[in-house]
Amino acid sequence: MLEYNRAVSFAPVPPLVPGAEVAVIAPSSPFDREIFERGLAVLASRYRPVIAPHLFERHRHLAGTDEHRLADLAQAFSNPATGAIFTVRGGYGAARLLPHFTPAPRALVGFSDTTALHAVMQVRGLRSVHGPVLTQLGRLPPAAAVRLFDALEGRPLAPLAGTRTITPGVASGPLLGGNLSVLSRLVGTPFMPSLRGAVLLLEDVGERPYRLDRIWTHLAQAGAFEGVAGVALGELTGCEEPGASWTAADVLDELAVTLGVPCLGGLPIGHGEVNDAVVLGAQVRLDATTRRLEFPQGLCS
Repeated sequence: MLEYNRAVSFAPVPPLVPGAEVAVIAPSSPFDREIFERGLAVLASRYRPVIAPHLFERHRHLAGTDEHRLADLAQAFSNPATGAIFTVRGGYGAARLLPHFTPAPRALVGFSDTTALHAVMQVRGLRSVHGPVLTQLGRLPPAAAVRLFDALEGRPLAPLAGTRTITPGVASGPLLGGNLSVLSRLVGTPFMPSLRGAVLLLEDVGERPYRLDRIWTHLAQAGAFEGVAGVALGELTGCEEPGASWTAADVLDELAVTLGVPCLGGLPIGHGEVNDAVVLGAQVRLDATTRRLEFPQGLCS
């Protein structure tokens, strides 16, 4: 089995204060300007966004060339005035930047394709925020922004409720993971964090059930799940098989049971109507029996 990078611990990052300078970058796919502006307005209601120099560029299926997207990413993390870094959209492209990405103790915020950047931070022992990208933030309920700001400013996060117990039991450990598809593409690279002892968060979008099965099986056979303490499944958005009498969740739940660890499904995290912010690298307590994910540790403590 492959050996993955293991961070001994995950360092907290300094809390934000209202009015703090935050960087806005697009390391992945291009985006709709109108939807972006709605999310930017929510962000600007609390902090002072600084737009990356190449944010609005396009290069085929990417939000600019690798050189320009990497330059914006590097500038955001190296600028001492930057309190946090927000990604605009997922899609694809962040993985192309990983060989040259050197993270610093800054609060990176995003999900979906941003999982690739989160993974490097986990390899380096840094916490980050799995939360809305800007093109999602403007359409989420106001409570989602409040929770995101709470996470960034070091306030305790309320527990999240799942909808189904897959395997009962209680597990504790650092919350790691993110998007299932993106995480699977890191297998065999130096950017795949060890999941041993972790509560593994997974969500996905647009992957039909047989593809979810294939992705999960790949991770399992590569040894990525060895030593996982528990599994927290978020939304599986747009993943259903047309006309089927079973769901994508049925397929993934059946696979998760084989791990023999506490598993909770249906958490409000991912590409659905709600995407509640959580802190990757922080200690969590997963009670699959009572269907609760609790957050005794945050981004800044």
